[in-house]
Amino acid sequence: MSPALSNIISSLQRSGTFVNSLIAALTIGGQQLFSSFAFRCPCQVGKNFYYGSAFLVIPALILLVAGFALRSQMWTMTSEYCCSCFLPPRRISRLERKLACLQFFSITGRALVAPLTWLAVTLLTGTYYECAASEFTSVDHYPALDNLSASKREEILAGFPCCRPVPPDLVLIRDEVALLHRYQSQMLGWILITLATVAVLVSCSLARCCSPLTARQHYYCTTHLRNEQELFEQAAAQHARLLITQRIKKLFGFIPGNEDVTHIRIPSCRDWRDISVPTFLCVGDDSQGHYSFLGNRVDEENEESKSGGIELKP
Repeated sequence: MSPALSNIISSLQRSGTFVNSLIAALTIGGQQLFSSFAFRCPCQVGKNFYYGSAFLVIPALILLVAGFALRSQMWTMTSEYCCSCFLPPRRISRLERKLACLQFFSITGRALVAPLTWLAVTLLTGTYYECAASEFTSVDHYPALDNLSASKREEILAGFPCCRPVPPDLVLIRDEVALLHRYQSQMLGWILITLATVAVLVSCSLARCCSPLTARQHYYCTTHLRNEQELFEQAAAQHARLLITQRIKKLFGFIPGNEDVTHIRIPSCRDWRDISVPTFLCVGDDSQGHYSFLGNRVDEENEESKSGGIELKP
């Protein structure tokens, strides 16, 4: 792959518009598959509304919760500003609070992409809405239904989404009711898209107007945070690997993948008991934290003398 193409792909991956478009496309594809294989309107009085509403609203709520849960920035903000374990608590300046609020609004906007896309697509399709609203259609202006009781009328209306066989004089009514539901559903879908678009424009404008940073400062801050996250992840992965390698060598006497093994250490029974209990948290201010499931005893300098080893001579 050429460097120019790599730079283009890298810039697209960092672009919020590209990520939002990808999420929206995946949501649309998932909605189409979900509707094709999972949705079957019961066409029964008292069940259509709950079934159609559940398929319309519940997946959107799940996508909203997942949108928040999958954002690493959300957990960073939660640990830093909401559930801080510092003793005494760290003082947060007004500037930090403003930036945290702006970041929260940005996370919320990203998290709303998938549920709003789901609602818009389902409303434009009209299948769920047609099932949910089938029982509540006003048909008083149709003379063919005047002689029917209210319960019989609701039963007939509930069966319209399933295209069940009906008398010839009700075929036209069924088609008109279906068109009415599609019209209402699609109008609601376009209204939702319009409101979401206006809300995004207004929120972005207000965020930039209320931000204490200039445009160049905002760009630098975003770039700084992204690079900080990337470098921290790389350093953390390398540090953890080196530390674990050192602990593994002290426990077993050799490093995995090293063919030149001249010494094998036999862990004692106490070693096996110790590595079964993780020491994973930093406690206090003066003690050094141990981020390992291998325990503390393998770090002792005299541990090798307490447990026998095997020298392998070439």
